[in-house]
Amino acid sequence: MTGDLSKTMHAIDLNQACIPSNYSRLIARELGLQERDVADLLKLTQLSVDQFLQDDSLLTPRQQLQILQNSIQLAKDETLGLRLGQRMTSPTHGAMGFLVNSSPDLLTALKAFQAFLPTRMNLARLSLDTRQDWLEVTCTFGMELQEELLRVLSEIFTIILFDCAEFIVGRPLKEAVICFAHQEPHYSDLYSSHIPGAMEFGHRTISLRIPLEVCKVPNASANHENYMMALQQCETMLAQLQSSKSTCKYQIQRMMLSHPPGVLSEEEAAAALFISKRTLARRLKQEGTGFRQIRDDILSQQALGYLRDSQLSIEAMAELLNYHDSANFRRAFKRWFKVTPEDYRRQLYVPAACGRGPDK
Repeated sequence: MTGDLSKTMHAIDLNQACIPSNYSRLIARELGLQERDVADLLKLTQLSVDQFLQDDSLLTPRQQLQILQNSIQLAKDETLGLRLGQRMTSPTHGAMGFLVNSSPDLLTALKAFQAFLPTRMNLARLSLDTRQDWLEVTCTFGMELQEELLRVLSEIFTIILFDCAEFIVGRPLKEAVICFAHQEPHYSDLYSSHIPGAMEFGHRTISLRIPLEVCKVPNASANHENYMMALQQCETMLAQLQSSKSTCKYQIQRMMLSHPPGVLSEEEAAAALFISKRTLARRLKQEGTGFRQIRDDILSQQALGYLRDSQLSIEAMAELLNYHDSANFRRAFKRWFKVTPEDYRRQLYVPAACGRGPDK
């Protein structure tokens, strides 16, 4: 394969900042880099060390690939992909990782990966296809890649998928078959320490075949309430991703949704976009909104979701939404909807003949 980044396999914007920088900071930790060494990891990315180290920073696909290419050169270790795959556990994937681990079975978890991977790593896409008694999961990347970069990315994604499957099924997925697009490396004997299934090399695409009966084994750690809350958050993030991506409002929404509710400050958001707080406020005003309005919109919809889809107490909701106490949460809710959360919940269960609940 060539390294021509202009040849795209599925539509992505190589210059759209949308990939959380936490993946690249994991790479820096795996390489054992000190702050003074991070500049070497950022060569040709046009990112400063300070920008990179900010938790809110988002990278473009082009920057992410350059960082991975730089890491390969710095590591001087061909097994880097295997090491990074082990680093990228479920918590590193934000709401998507939480959704996957809460899924009722492996099939549902893989569908979650397929649907919401663009919210975390839009370089890759998954497709699912049922063939007789097997589920085939095919992975494609957003551009043609040099063999070395393809191999590292493939190793990372394969370990992530096998670890996810083991968590849900409760055992290593030995009956699965993984087909790699890269040629067999000389260190392939190390693969079995990370990948329990059978392996094949030199295929046209990267694919994972899993028996359907295994995909339907119930997840002992499934939690329906957690699943529904994570699903709502992922759906919100995806909807924002698919709408006006270039707007300042979209970028702020994405940052807020990738953080615990309500904790992102205006100063932190402006710094993550490499602009001043005043410039951020001006741009949002031009788009007919403001930082507080965006935050209130997100928090209010999350609050409605908790009231509709769970039996959580008001105190627990306040804690989940990062309010200091339930009184502050109640005041905010009444400001949003002109009713208390208790009244809203009661009206949800009023029969239609007795009147309708509050407007959303």
